[in-house]
Amino acid sequence: MFSAVLRPIPLVLYKGEADPPTPRSRRLAMPVPRWLGLLPFRTLDLVRTVDALLALVLFLTTYDRVLQHDGRLAVAYLAALGVAVPLVLRDRRPLAAWRASLALLPAGLWVSFELGIDYEDNPYTPEMVLSYLLVAYSVAVRCDRRITGAAWVISVLVMWIAFPNGMPLGSVIVGAVMLLGYNVRVRRSATERLALEERRSQEAMGAQAVLEERARIARELHDVVAHHMSVIAIQAEAVPLKAAGDPAQLEAGLAGIRALSLEAIAQLRQVLGVLRDEEGRTDTAPQPGLEQVDDLVANARAGGLSVLVRRPESLEGVPQAVGMSAYRIVQESLSNAMRHAPGATVVLDIGRDDHGVRLHITNGPGSSPAHSPGAGHGLVGMRERAALLGGTLEAGPVPVGGFQVTAVLPTGRGSG
Repeated sequence: MFSAVLRPIPLVLYKGEADPPTPRSRRLAMPVPRWLGLLPFRTLDLVRTVDALLALVLFLTTYDRVLQHDGRLAVAYLAALGVAVPLVLRDRRPLAAWRASLALLPAGLWVSFELGIDYEDNPYTPEMVLSYLLVAYSVAVRCDRRITGAAWVISVLVMWIAFPNGMPLGSVIVGAVMLLGYNVRVRRSATERLALEERRSQEAMGAQAVLEERARIARELHDVVAHHMSVIAIQAEAVPLKAAGDPAQLEAGLAGIRALSLEAIAQLRQVLGVLRDEEGRTDTAPQPGLEQVDDLVANARAGGLSVLVRRPESLEGVPQAVGMSAYRIVQESLSNAMRHAPGATVVLDIGRDDHGVRLHITNGPGSSPAHSPGAGHGLVGMRERAALLGGTLEAGPVPVGGFQVTAVLPTGRGSG
């Protein structure tokens, strides 16, 4: 037990290190004024600034008091540095500040006894007490409890040696300050752990959303591939009968089967590694495509949105996987607009060229308050759909207010 008490002593005297400082709140920092633009930093840390100003005040007060009793500048500087240096160090290196305060304490006591300053038989000046208590608080906030306890024990021993009559009161005051600092440390640690758990929970929810969306995409693309396989099977039976021994027709029919097979293989490659849900369920309902976008627009208008649509005259020939993903992206974008910007005007721009399908959905600010904040899983799903097709999707607020979604879905990869 005795060794357990002595073990932390080397930590507090020379081995131990304090925790790094916690990030400052924005309220504790201010920009440097323009007339101080030559300074090497752009923001002013209010905590360190207050420490520096307090150290300057204690330095000047102690220097002036000692100089009035003794004309020796060296003695005045020694006493003043003993209370100022630890304050300057306490935010960056609290344990080093405490060690400096402990090392300079004999010098401060020597100056008090040398000058015969009478503080009701108390050798500690107010400046020494204030400086030491602030440093002890910093140690308790930023150091392990073993180091804090060892620092308190050493403080009590030093007080007992220097001024036995004041040791009981001094030990209580220093202990109370360190206990306050330790409580602050515990509260900060609990807050950090809670924030960490919240971040982990959000990451887990995001990962779950990705898995659910991939499972849904896998089920949908499964139906696309199954459709191609059915067509191939039908053509494989019909081509010989239709050709009736004509080599040209037979060759054309086989070429068509080959094209469908390559398209099915290309789409099948997209879903490799995308798992179904744990129960292995599959959706057998027909999957929508860009041809059903008009239904989405009608539903959005019925929900209070003003939707303006720009689209090509014909959307035929778009691979089913691309059309299905485009449909889902438009569906999610309109749903988000109804949820977050009720009554807004939405512009839906559908473009198509030889390389792919381009979607641009923009909504302005809503005319009434949003119904719900949402969890952000819809954006995750849209990005996942675009990525699995080899495309891109960007989403974010617009400067004038509102939100926009831009997606590029290549058709070359989807069509074999």
